[in-house]
Amino acid sequence: MRRVALFLLLTGLLASGQELRWQNNYDEPLNFNCPPGQSIHSIKSQHDNSKEDRLWDFGCTTTFSQGSDCFLSTYANDFDQEFTFECPPDHVIAGMSSYHKNKHEDRRWQFSCCRGNGHCNSNCQWSSYVNYFDEAFEWTAPHMHVLVGAESYHDNKKEDCRWKYLYCAQQSC
Repeated sequence: MRRVALFLLLTGLLASGQELRWQNNYDEPLNFNCPPGQSIHSIKSQHDNSKEDRLWDFGCTTTFSQGSDCFLSTYANDFDQEFTFECPPDHVIAGMSSYHKNKHEDRRWQFSCCRGNGHCNSNCQWSSYVNYFDEAFEWTAPHMHVLVGAESYHDNKKEDCRWKYLYCAQQSC
């Protein structure tokens, strides 16, 4: 009986240590960049009503076989404002940065855009909204597509944002 109890205790401790590791803490800055040659392919987020903020995590995928040129955008939004952001043509989103202000219960966003020689984007389209207010979400770009843009709007009553993403097929050019 002791062995069973010990086994269950150890199993519970191991499982709790394998929870998702978020890229930020509530009310703290977020600064995420994929490794060189990669871009963001998946996004996970969880909202907390008491903090009125979100945790974020990202998955990356190999996008360029050789080096790439990258830059960090200016802020895409002011607090409590909607925004639509798109990287320049043939660029992909390889990172996201933001900071949170409790006064607004919102974040300002910047995006890292990268371009690799010989890669072009085509057949771009917007996802539908990937979340409702106060909901967790997971979004993954369709197979053989890259993330190139984001759109969001903030609701002051809900103190949360809804999101949609722009993705494109990538081809050699």
